[in-house]
Amino acid sequence: MATKQLKQAEGPLVQFINRTVIPLLLILLVPQSVMYLWYASVHCQGSLTELADRLTNRGGPALVWAAVSVANPAVYAAILAFCAFQVLLMLLVPGRTCYGTETPTGHVPEYKDNGFACYLITMATFLAGTVYLKQRGLTPTVIYDYYGDFLASMILLSLAFCLLLCVKGVLAPTSTDHGRSGNYLFDYYWGTELYPRICGIDIKVFTNCRFGLTVWALAVAVFALKSYELHGRVVDGMAVTAALQLLYLTKFFWWEAGYYRTIDIITDRAGFYICWGCLCFVPSFYTLVSLFMVRQPEPVGPAWTAALLGFGLASLAVNYWSDWQKQAARAADGQLNIWGRPARVIRAKYSLDNGQERQSVLLASGFWAVSRHFHYIPELSLTLCWSAVCGTGCHIIPYMYFAFLSVLLFHRSFRDDKKCRDKYGKYWSEYCKLVPYKIVPLLF
Repeated sequence: MATKQLKQAEGPLVQFINRTVIPLLLILLVPQSVMYLWYASVHCQGSLTELADRLTNRGGPALVWAAVSVANPAVYAAILAFCAFQVLLMLLVPGRTCYGTETPTGHVPEYKDNGFACYLITMATFLAGTVYLKQRGLTPTVIYDYYGDFLASMILLSLAFCLLLCVKGVLAPTSTDHGRSGNYLFDYYWGTELYPRICGIDIKVFTNCRFGLTVWALAVAVFALKSYELHGRVVDGMAVTAALQLLYLTKFFWWEAGYYRTIDIITDRAGFYICWGCLCFVPSFYTLVSLFMVRQPEPVGPAWTAALLGFGLASLAVNYWSDWQKQAARAADGQLNIWGRPARVIRAKYSLDNGQERQSVLLASGFWAVSRHFHYIPELSLTLCWSAVCGTGCHIIPYMYFAFLSVLLFHRSFRDDKKCRDKYGKYWSEYCKLVPYKIVPLLF
């Protein structure tokens, strides 16, 4: 249904650009780009100028791919073992039953809320494994040494996996929320199914949470340990960025049930965009600050360390607080106090495809009276804190994730606004009058 409405809203040229040109460019260029950034961080002292010089004068893209292997059996074995471990945790670790957002077809996805427990078990296993290896003169930082092989191998595996998901959504969909666009390339890029499951495993929970964000946390820990092994200590900058990233990810898994109601899950189908992104782009691009700092440690001094850590922790707390307010309002059906006053809500009615009427609570109190996406502000300020440990020198790589996230959230605010306007109609217009700003009050 959403695909059909999108087609009707787009003209032929816009449709060709949005559904063919842009997906093709992203599929071709993003995998190559993440390998370039890995190579620059590890082999070019984090310098994009040095990278450009090498690409221009020493062999082009072949230079980067010559530095890695896509046929390392140990890497594939490690990837498959990690995936199997995460699948077992998803199946065996207990958790309460929670539900996602009802789709226009009436489907309500069901989940087991065990993400936080799975995350703690994974990190504890990594810690125990590190102690075990260190006692025997070995180290888990071999992961850093072969991280290029890992990324290159995951690029290939994930491209194939996305093709499998595309075919599955056509031939054996899990729920009623599936369909084709008539454009094979766009179907591969966007996906053909919203909530695919294989053998009871929710694919997007696996790719987004159990693989992408869990590998992000493990990579940050590995890179900090590698920095210690190379320099004899973890400099304050690396300590701050590692601490803030790990606390952010810990908060995410604590709140994971709320993630099941976000745009990643309820709107984005399981295709290259979200699944390849979480399997490859997250472990490569989101970890850039820590990867960069392994060989370019930046001591920032006690005052700057305290300021970044303090402001980062405050941003994390506000981010969680704002998410909690929305979850609490939904759970209480709007019957609660926020900041000492009865919550102001709009009871927005909408209809499913079959004509059945439903109602949602739109919160316009607390942080959600400041702007419609206020929680993006502390998320961006937190990201800036763990990037700013690299200083204000000429290096661009440490700030690329912050720049990317800023653009992503800016674009997402428009996507979410359109989704809600289409869903709630006049109720969303009423809500926008109460809360006129998308993200930053008085500015946007």
